[in-house]
Amino acid sequence: MNQKWFRIGMVGVFLLSLTLRFWGLGRFNTFVFDEVYYAKFGNNYLTHTPFFDGHPPLGKYMIALGIWIANHIPFWQDEVNGLTGSVMSPINYRWMNAFSGSFIPIIVAAIAYHISYRRGFALLAGLFTACDGIFLVESRYALINQYIVIFGLLGQWFLLLALAKQRQQRNFWLILSGIAFGASVSTKWNGLLFLLGTYLIWILVWGIRWWQSFNFVGKETYPQFQQEFPSYPLHTNRGKKGNKKKISLSSLTLSTSGLSGKRTYKIFPYSLKFETSSKSEQVNITPLQNLTQLHLVHFIIYFSLIPLIVYSLVWIPHLLLDTKYGFIEVHRQILLFHERLGGNSPKVHPYCAAWYKWPLMTRPMAYLYQTGQTLNETPPIMGPPLPSNAGKIIYDVHAMGNPFLWWFGVAALLFLIGMLVWQFVIPWVRQRRFSPPNMLGVDTWIALYIVINYIANLLPWVGVNRCIFIYHYMTAVVFAFLAIAWLVDQCLRSYRLELRAVGVTITFIIVIAFVFWMPIYLGLPLSPFEYRPMRMWFNSWI
Repeated sequence: MNQKWFRIGMVGVFLLSLTLRFWGLGRFNTFVFDEVYYAKFGNNYLTHTPFFDGHPPLGKYMIALGIWIANHIPFWQDEVNGLTGSVMSPINYRWMNAFSGSFIPIIVAAIAYHISYRRGFALLAGLFTACDGIFLVESRYALINQYIVIFGLLGQWFLLLALAKQRQQRNFWLILSGIAFGASVSTKWNGLLFLLGTYLIWILVWGIRWWQSFNFVGKETYPQFQQEFPSYPLHTNRGKKGNKKKISLSSLTLSTSGLSGKRTYKIFPYSLKFETSSKSEQVNITPLQNLTQLHLVHFIIYFSLIPLIVYSLVWIPHLLLDTKYGFIEVHRQILLFHERLGGNSPKVHPYCAAWYKWPLMTRPMAYLYQTGQTLNETPPIMGPPLPSNAGKIIYDVHAMGNPFLWWFGVAALLFLIGMLVWQFVIPWVRQRRFSPPNMLGVDTWIALYIVINYIANLLPWVGVNRCIFIYHYMTAVVFAFLAIAWLVDQCLRSYRLELRAVGVTITFIIVIAFVFWMPIYLGLPLSPFEYRPMRMWFNSWI
């Protein structure tokens, strides 16, 4: 895919996301789900009304900023309510989420591109993310879960940009990465899981390097490299005992002549792929391989101290408004708040869903459910709901992912895990000793990045005893989107016609499924039959 079509595709993905998030944004002139808390809390900052919330304040700051800007705009004020404590249109407390949420597919696409430098993979990742339901729903209302994902993904994207830079430019992007991670945690504490994924992949890369140092044999590759590239600036350093050599590369560009074809050299710690030409050869690596250039001191400064500083500073406006609790005490109260939420059982809340129910989406969540008599009447959303069997028209806003996107994502993750097992574990079984490959390809690095971040954002919920919901899966499911985008891209790039057909088929199924379930994402009117059984396939979905 050339750069022109890639840019056109990404603009299309962004416009699709933007349009779906703003279209009919004020349809329900009331609170939807947790807007009863967050929209009101956001307005409390503007009216200087003290309050307590069980989460850090950054998400409410974003909603407050949106309300403040909208209050200075002369339109969007046709339908108003006073539910927040001030008279305003529901668009006032929703538009900031709709605008910022439109960038999530773009950020996911940017991460896909910078771990692979493949435009097709990036475009598919952005498209699939734009075709998900739960991110669309969360972005259309004054909720805060999307900000965890936005800032957490920005932190990882900035890290990738830093790894591709050198010296001062690298420091700049590392600082931005630390700030973004701090902002994610400042929205909800589970923003720490993005940092956990970053730490795990860094530890793994160092572990692979350490293992490779015991298995690398320079005599098979280094002389060959010197013979064909005698002028290339390599240097060797002997250790203190003089019995080991370390080969370092001082540049990532080779000047050559008279070469043709492709060669791959296994030179630790990089896997260098050379495409030869009559003028020059360029080394193609993924930035993830540069993680060993970051040492413990870098992680302490950029991914511990900076996020902690950002997190502490974010609390200042809230603590100045509500002086009841100090910084330490407010955290103790938050812990007590979550402990009082009770066990993860439908007896506590009908939509409680344990972590293992999320990947296959066995228990999505209704954010709004109302019924009406005709399409011409205003949705009966003010006041108590009608009995469920009293109406002929159903309005449902369902926090539910795109079923086929989520299911295909799980399958793609299992495929990546199988690929990693085949590459790392099978040789171990055959050789009866663990020996990581001397060279890891770009796709192996992509698999490691996706799988580790997915696990880091899912498995910590195993030990959580309080009632949790499907929206807590949002931080993990974005990596399932990356997984299926990678798998489809591999199919589309294949020389085999049947694999390309599989890739096209999966893409069409995901897009068609998104359109099919769109009415329950946007809260469009449905007849009882159109609602169930057409879209609510399982009783656990209702």
